[in-house]
Amino acid sequence: MQEETTGMRKVTPAQAASLVRDGDTLLIGGSGGGHAVPEALLEALGRRFRETGSPRGLTALHPVGVGDGGNRGLGHLAQRGLLRRNIAGSYVNSPPVGAMALRDEIEAWSLPQGALSQLMREMAAGRAGLLTRTGLHSFVDPRLQGGRQSPSAKEDLVELVEFRGEEWLFYKPYHIDVAFLRGTTADEDGNVSMEQEAVTLEMLSEAQATRRCGGIVVVQVKRMARRGTLHPKMVKIPGILVDCVVVVPDQEQTYLTPYSPAYAGELRVPLGDIPVLPLDARKVVARRGALELFPRAVCNLGSGIFTGLANVAAEEGCLDAVCLTNEQGNIGGAPASGGDAGAAMNPDMQVDQPYQFDFYDGGGLDLAFLSFAEFDAEGNVNVSRFGSKLIGPGGFINISQHARRVVFGGTLTAGGKPKAVPRVEQVTFSGAYAARRGQPVLYVTEAAVFRLGGAGPELAEIAPGLTVEEVAARMGFRPALAPDLREMDPRLFRDARMGLAADITAKPPRPASARLAAL
Repeated sequence: MQEETTGMRKVTPAQAASLVRDGDTLLIGGSGGGHAVPEALLEALGRRFRETGSPRGLTALHPVGVGDGGNRGLGHLAQRGLLRRNIAGSYVNSPPVGAMALRDEIEAWSLPQGALSQLMREMAAGRAGLLTRTGLHSFVDPRLQGGRQSPSAKEDLVELVEFRGEEWLFYKPYHIDVAFLRGTTADEDGNVSMEQEAVTLEMLSEAQATRRCGGIVVVQVKRMARRGTLHPKMVKIPGILVDCVVVVPDQEQTYLTPYSPAYAGELRVPLGDIPVLPLDARKVVARRGALELFPRAVCNLGSGIFTGLANVAAEEGCLDAVCLTNEQGNIGGAPASGGDAGAAMNPDMQVDQPYQFDFYDGGGLDLAFLSFAEFDAEGNVNVSRFGSKLIGPGGFINISQHARRVVFGGTLTAGGKPKAVPRVEQVTFSGAYAARRGQPVLYVTEAAVFRLGGAGPELAEIAPGLTVEEVAARMGFRPALAPDLREMDPRLFRDARMGLAADITAKPPRPASARLAAL
């Protein structure tokens, strides 16, 4: 290992992997399909175990899912004996690890992405843990499953507590031995910038939390710079927190995109460069969601079917009439879809993920557009586990519980099977809890739109040409009928543009405070 005068070492991926010992807790930075994922470090650690059988019994901790939906990212660690437990916001990006959890080969928990992200900051400060309402009445609540996703996961990582007469969830902190993080450029003092990344996440908090535990911080970067040449406002991880740097010159921005300057905020692409979606069921759902937009609305687009809403808004020329965000920290622009979800084209700002979730938890979202895997007769929604798939909640729980209005989207059936079921397999969103709090909720499909009523979803809109009986035949329960049941807008099903910009302009904007209105 080469030691610089500051104590920071420039090492190889194999040397970095050698720092991990049996029984360690490994904190992994990054998001989704390769966003700031320290791929070379994870690959080296997986190779070390295959060749030597060491290290064994690791705990992997990562606020966001990391992987390509195959064997990259966390998939490198999907080896029996290497992992003992995994604590994550999502497993959708690492199916091999999810499969190990389903076979009970590891202890597995999936906790809200926002809670884990904010917990990194609490750990960095040495506070007791995270106290939040996020997760109440979902499967994360200890009264249900406590976030457990495998039979061997026995420990209570989340506690239900009463504070000042109200129910809260307390997320316990963790001891970190090694952190694998990623940036773009490191200088000779170990200061790390992230100028080519599409997200910054909680890299700073993760480095601080690891240092407080006396752990080792390893950062993968693309290139080195002379000390003193990085602009101080560009540095996301200061060198005082960095022990080792690994240089990977061919580091790609994501698993699908070598480098997009529009993701990095280097330039803005014309709206015409944002792809127009083909007319199919998914576009119909995205279009119907877009009808809920109003001027200056602040929205979240979760991963899945509603990422297409950004494409619809760009096609209709009204992307700038609203503010679209995603939980990874992008504000404005067009959140990306598919394997690059988490990025955004033409963002106005990129903030660290814990601050984005602070804004969400504080009720900052006017509208949340989220996918559903299934919903039930009580209005509950499941996105986290169904059949043989372990997905995890990601940011879904933070977003859905705290937004002023929630729009869930999906097709009414999948493979001929109803996605509207008598009872969801896992409660990621509680319909009853939302109803008690008076939160407006829609369930949008290509065949019908449902509205959450006092006793569950009510059929509020029906696609042209369909009858109530035909819709009910595609469901696992019979919905109540809304008193104002009407036909879905026929424009949703035509290939031509809808004229959405005029619809949005005709609506009143998000109201200003009374004090500002008086100016």
